Amino acid sequence: MAGFSLRQLVRENKGFIALMLGMAVFRLGYADYYLVPSASMYPTLREGDRIICQRTAYDLKVPLTDIILKQLNDPQRGDIVTFSSPEDGTRLIKRLIALPGDTVEMRGEELLINGKPAQYEALNLNNPDQLTPQREYPGKQQVYREKIGDHSHLMIVMPEREALRSFGPVKVPEGQYMMLGDNRDNSKDSRFIGFVPRENITGRVERVMFSLNADNNWMPRMDRFGASLKDKS
Repeated sequence: MAGFSLRQLVRENKGFIALMLGMAVFRLGYADYYLVPSASMYPTLREGDRIICQRTAYDLKVPLTDIILKQLNDPQRGDIVTFSSPEDGTRLIKRLIALPGDTVEMRGEELLINGKPAQYEALNLNNPDQLTPQREYPGKQQVYREKIGDHSHLMIVMPEREALRSFGPVKVPEGQYMMLGDNRDNSKDSRFIGFVPRENITGRVERVMFSLNADNNWMPRMDRFGASLKDKS
């Protein structure tokens, strides 16, 4: 009787079951989504964002795993990527700043890539993209547009917060990448966990699926539903 009931259940709901299986295969084989747990990528990403990660942006993988079957594309400078931390395997979201073979230096927050300094444009914290100061970090918070070559993005610094603001020069080894958070003084990134091997990169992030504001009773941030993360400069 139990077997008959199970077969009947499957028969009567086969459309719904097929839909759920299709969504699972899509999520695990092509794309995945993650909750942004911290402010390390502010102002690009906000705590409470649920982001879509394209798993096949760089590699074709075995479903349900991070095992690479075939390399499809190379990660590019400026990409927002998910990866497994080389320190402890934690899944992290950061911006790819430097490629294999690059020589990187930071002097008082300002980057130099292969001897060429990045360009910085100061912005009004309360103006671009409806940004607001992070309430949990009192003191000065300064937003800049950081331009490295042809790529630019927003970043934030907090001069009164203790942080690692200078290092190098260091050369990125072959097959590895340097990741930094856009919230430059509040990010555990390659300055602390080291370079990230290519096989640790699990996907590219290009869009927010939806967002909930923990500071406002988890109300939805409607302007971030489906928002692209590509720079609008």
